[in-house]
Amino acid sequence: MKKMFLVLMAVLIGVASSTVTLAQDAPQTDTAATEAPAGDPAAEGEAAAEEEAAAPAKEESFHYVLKQKFIEGDWMWMSPVLLCMIIGLAIVVERVIYLNLASTNTDKLLVKIEEALKSGGVDAAKEVCRNTRGPVASIFYQGLDRSHEGIDIVEKSIVSYGSVQMGQMERGLIWISLFIALAPMLGFMGTVVGMIQAFDAIEAAGDISPSLVAGGIKVALLTTVAGLIVAVILQVFYNYLVSKVDSLINSMEDASISLIDILVKNQHK
Repeated sequence: MKKMFLVLMAVLIGVASSTVTLAQDAPQTDTAATEAPAGDPAAEGEAAAEEEAAAPAKEESFHYVLKQKFIEGDWMWMSPVLLCMIIGLAIVVERVIYLNLASTNTDKLLVKIEEALKSGGVDAAKEVCRNTRGPVASIFYQGLDRSHEGIDIVEKSIVSYGSVQMGQMERGLIWISLFIALAPMLGFMGTVVGMIQAFDAIEAAGDISPSLVAGGIKVALLTTVAGLIVAVILQVFYNYLVSKVDSLINSMEDASISLIDILVKNQHK
């Protein structure tokens, strides 16, 4: 799973870096396109008409708008927010894949284990657990491996190994919560810096003019919006992962109680 996480991060960072590069090159391309046909009036008229026709499509392009807003928000403050989203989403994707692979149909597994205990004993039941994927099967294997030591030892083994599996399922969630808190903070920091730039411009000019403060205020608002959007996206995924972990833990606890009941019945027989 660590390799998968690194691959996801590399892909997301590559996509983000290409987006930033294209965004920085876009204004230069547009400028070159407008400056090229300067010598021919007819060509200038055609170019202007084509530019007017292409303008609505460019405005409707969501990707183009994102690139423009990223540049207008100042890359120095937008890049850390973007980095929080990239790393956070990489962790989210890795955790979603891990938790979905960890899901097990505990009812079917318990039926298989009970049938294996009846037909082949503990060794056959352990083989069923060994061939089943997921933390529940791993916990069952640890309990069956200690079944000859008594039910009390089995319960302690299940509880101890269950705690280990819970830790593995909750791994990475603390980092997602960190980025949820960090992204708005970075956005607000950009807000403060943008307002400082606006007041510096006013102080340097000695007069208040909308054109003087517009740039600083735009940086302030864009960084704030970017940080809040990242926090909202990661918060939704974080709540989903927490609910998924809680569901798996409840399933593990119920299945562990059922396994102990099966072992008690098997010992009595």
